[in-house]
Amino acid sequence: MQTIDLARRCAELGAVEDACNAYILALHQGGLSPEERMETAVYLLRMGGNYRIAYTQFVQLYHEGQFREECLDIMTQAFYQPNVKLMKNRYEKNCAALKKYPYLFRTDFPQFEELTLRFYPYDDNGYLPFDPEKQEFGGYVNYNHPVVSRNFFKNLDDPILAQDVYSQYELEYLTDNVRPSEDIGRENHLYLHYASWETFCAHLQVLNLRELLKQKKIVFLFGEEISRYPIDFQEMYGIDYSQYPVKPIGVKDIHRLIWHTQLSSDNGGDFFNEVFDNHPNLICLPSVMLDYVEKSIQEVKDTFDKADKERAYGNIPNFEEELTRQCYWNGNRSDKDILVMLFMLQGPFMGGLDHAARIAPALFFQPHFGHLDYDLTHGEHDRTVLLCEQYDKVRSSPVFKAFKYIKTFTPVRRFTTSAAATFRWQIEKRSLLKDKEEKLKGKLVVASDLAMDRSLNRSFMIDPEDRLYKDSVLVRFEDGKTNPRATFTALAAFLDIPYTESMTYCSSQGIHDVETAEGNVIGFDTATVYRTYDDYATDEERAFIEFCLRDAYQFYGYDFHYYDGGPVDEERIKQWVEGFTKVNKFIALSWKNNVLADATLKDNGEKPTEEQREGVLADIIRKYDAVRLKLAKRLMGSLYFVNKNGQPLRMMPKLELDPALLREPLYH
Repeated sequence: MQTIDLARRCAELGAVEDACNAYILALHQGGLSPEERMETAVYLLRMGGNYRIAYTQFVQLYHEGQFREECLDIMTQAFYQPNVKLMKNRYEKNCAALKKYPYLFRTDFPQFEELTLRFYPYDDNGYLPFDPEKQEFGGYVNYNHPVVSRNFFKNLDDPILAQDVYSQYELEYLTDNVRPSEDIGRENHLYLHYASWETFCAHLQVLNLRELLKQKKIVFLFGEEISRYPIDFQEMYGIDYSQYPVKPIGVKDIHRLIWHTQLSSDNGGDFFNEVFDNHPNLICLPSVMLDYVEKSIQEVKDTFDKADKERAYGNIPNFEEELTRQCYWNGNRSDKDILVMLFMLQGPFMGGLDHAARIAPALFFQPHFGHLDYDLTHGEHDRTVLLCEQYDKVRSSPVFKAFKYIKTFTPVRRFTTSAAATFRWQIEKRSLLKDKEEKLKGKLVVASDLAMDRSLNRSFMIDPEDRLYKDSVLVRFEDGKTNPRATFTALAAFLDIPYTESMTYCSSQGIHDVETAEGNVIGFDTATVYRTYDDYATDEERAFIEFCLRDAYQFYGYDFHYYDGGPVDEERIKQWVEGFTKVNKFIALSWKNNVLADATLKDNGEKPTEEQREGVLADIIRKYDAVRLKLAKRLMGSLYFVNKNGQPLRMMPKLELDPALLREPLYH
């Protein structure tokens, strides 16, 4: 029996849920005729099945020229007419507000029934526009999709001019981040130019402009009215903005966050911080430990709570810093506002901030962790679940939740190079191999298995529906070093900030080309691109990493240097693991010097013999080997990952560079 026949039989028997599932399965299997697809869509819609599947089938059949009249009639009755009253009401309210608005120079709004587009709601977030004249459906549009799609703020010499902006999210973004003319002492209206008056009016069904008009910040221009840009407000309206003094950036002016993520250690994070240092449109500090940030925010809250209690006794708090006074008296005191205040109080890092800029600055934030711990577990249907406690902490942070606009970028460095460089840092900087006990957060320090850790670390994989990653990009460290102009021009465009002179050099607190950390190369020196740190990794360890991350190598444009790309069986994995001689050596030495040196036996309290110590070390290495084998065997099959909620994970998009700006061939 065909699946479609099974669906019909279930329908005949009144088994609605089973029938719906069978119809959906039949669609997924494919091979249905247009009549059968129409039958399926009608049943799902009529019987309360998955309406999105029915909706999609109606649209596809319509595009194919199948049952066009019937499909349009069903969609109009089922999806458009129940919502038309709401859209008409929204349109009329927008028109009424715009007719009174001083900076829109035409009022010939068409009647609702004459609009050139109809919007068919698809879900709670978006629509399919329909052109009645062309009798065509457009693609799905979510006007609140939280992505800034273009470089609005590329040039700040003149007032912002934006073309055909139909995203509610982007309209609010522009309104929130373009500063009032009164704040900067010069004309600074936001000019929105639309090629078609008719198309603009049609979108008033699905946009809400009334709140955006209250500040009278926007100037609307249509077609040839572009010749009015920019308007001389003193001549046309008698308004002289030059009489206003520049207002310093305040805590409440900051609405957007640039999250510089920590993919792993030794990934070029310091380098990117040095490039963005002293940018006139960023509130920017080097990386800071997230635990320290949270502690500092709590200390400010405690101070404010103490001040509240003093006020109850008539003692008015007198904070020394203006920003602290703002934060205390503004009535909100959110974690976000306190974080902005703490950043802006770091005077040496704020020297480049332009308080007269046309746009409000973004907060450039790189919360840091001592270590990122990733783990893989088995999920349903034999899927691999990717877990990371540190990033769960970021996602739940009230600081991140409070920012309305978030751009995320992640630096990545060749994984084998990054792992070996981190191992070198652990050994040389943390003194892991000294003949003494070292402590970190109360724990004995031993060398970690960075080859395995780096193979597990897949923080470049994201849930596209995660709010923090909807507007994200991955940037290769090697590109930033070998092609700095192409890389940082593209990154500035993605982050929607100007590519400024401050991004053409590396600095700290505005001081050019300083050694921000011991051992870091200066500026755009490419030496670290080509280092392989052979003293800290074997070829087998690096082949293991490349195999486990082979999908990332391909997606992000890295060639294999140690793994030949061929088939891998369990025997080959064992050969690689047997070659983990350097990492095993460092792990064993760190355990021997930092743990076993002062260890005693449980039964008699005496120190173990050298032979006993070697036996313990051998057991430790065997346990490491077992975990390595288990990991690689798990990754021998399909590299398909989900998060703990079962949502599929995808690669973070890679920043693409303009070929015309390349100074060197792309690194591979």
